Amino acid sequence: MKFISWNVNGIRACVQKGFMQVFQELDADIFCIQESKMQAGQLELDMPGYYQYWNYAVKKGYSGTAVFSKMEPVSVAYGIGIEEHDQEGRVITLEFADYYFITVYTPNSQNELARLSYRMQWETDFLKYLKKLEKKKPVIFCGDLNVAHKEIDLKNPKTNRKNAGFTDEERGKFTELLEAGFIDTFRYFYPDAEGAYSWWSYRFSARAKNAGWRIDYFCVSECLKDRLQDAKILTDIMGSDHCPVALEMQ
Repeated sequence: MKFISWNVNGIRACVQKGFMQVFQELDADIFCIQESKMQAGQLELDMPGYYQYWNYAVKKGYSGTAVFSKMEPVSVAYGIGIEEHDQEGRVITLEFADYYFITVYTPNSQNELARLSYRMQWETDFLKYLKKLEKKKPVIFCGDLNVAHKEIDLKNPKTNRKNAGFTDEERGKFTELLEAGFIDTFRYFYPDAEGAYSWWSYRFSARAKNAGWRIDYFCVSECLKDRLQDAKILTDIMGSDHCPVALEMQ
């Protein structure tokens, strides 16, 4: 099984930059996107052999997620069942026979951490949601989690200590998630890999200099550990300020 997750930073713009070619070449069993930035009816993607599921934000041109799956799920759920959190199209859950598959676009804490307290509540509620599902069957979740967990996960940790995505609070919540029984699959395979990033600012030629952050993840329930085969960051794929991340499982 091959899974892909990609923050496309606007799917309509990404389509103009070769999204469909990337989609076809990667030939994933499940392909997820975050930050679609569109409403229903604004774009039709021709994907023979895939079921499509979209979750749009109420606010136009903002946030949003989608999942394209070769397998038809048993059920599909949008959001996490909390109205405050479910206005921005951030979560889609596909239920399959022996696991749940979730794509998530975690809220950004924003400039001057204007949204940090909301983000902390989100983290608490999202983890509860994951653990509730896990009581029934194992969970695979992926997406732009908007946090670089450790200093190894971004180019300039010292200067970013109090910036959105690398605050002690956000990093602590990710640690809690791992301690609750989830595996960061990339670090499972490559615990010491440096310079492995999935997002680069469009400013200061950051991507050319590889001055990036690893904020896109695949995480799985601990009990799926033996089925993991590889996790990758596909840094050579352009089209967004993020690159896709991949997970291969038995």
